Amino acid sequence: MRMFIALIGICFSFSVFAADSLIAAKYLEGRDYTLLETPVPTADPSKIEVVEAFSFTCPHCYRFEPVIEEWQKKQKPDVALVQIHMQWSDSMKSYQRGFYTAVNLKVQSKAQMAIFNTIHKDEKPLETPEAWADLLSAYGVSKQAVISTYSSFIISDMMAKADARIKAYRITSTPQVVVNGKYVIPTPNGMSEGDAHKKMLDIADYLVALIRIERSAKH
Repeated sequence: MRMFIALIGICFSFSVFAADSLIAAKYLEGRDYTLLETPVPTADPSKIEVVEAFSFTCPHCYRFEPVIEEWQKKQKPDVALVQIHMQWSDSMKSYQRGFYTAVNLKVQSKAQMAIFNTIHKDEKPLETPEAWADLLSAYGVSKQAVISTYSSFIISDMMAKADARIKAYRITSTPQVVVNGKYVIPTPNGMSEGDAHKKMLDIADYLVALIRIERSAKH
């Protein structure tokens, strides 16, 4: 029995050592990401949640979208990507409301890139419920469903919760990534936008691997 307990202790120590080695290996807290003093609860504790804070009106987010979509396809089932639309002015609220309308009607993943293209490629604003209805109705929902959902209390509630999470993350620009409600990854400076986007997701992968090691050490 003592030997069994000792072996468990050795395995646990090795896991902690592996986690510490991973921390020291590549990316540093304070330089590449920040650790929130108060972690924000995730939607599903059984998953490793990766949040992208973005805005449809942000051109950097527009160029980041296909990159993070490809990244998502490569993730294991224990990783959940959650996109949170932020707003810091009244002019952005129609886009935040449109995003959560698409989420509520379960067409967001299908329509996401088309929404970005409409705004940035076609240069067409989406500032009314009718504009959102015209676009989202191409994805299997009725225009009336879009219009009624867009103006509903449930969407206002989703927006308020999104604003609260963004405030808790202390995010003031987009795009940014938050891993498991506690590691905040800003867009890196001093490199091309494409390289910065790749590095953000490399850091996210690093932190996801770290969390997996920490979780395995607890079991």
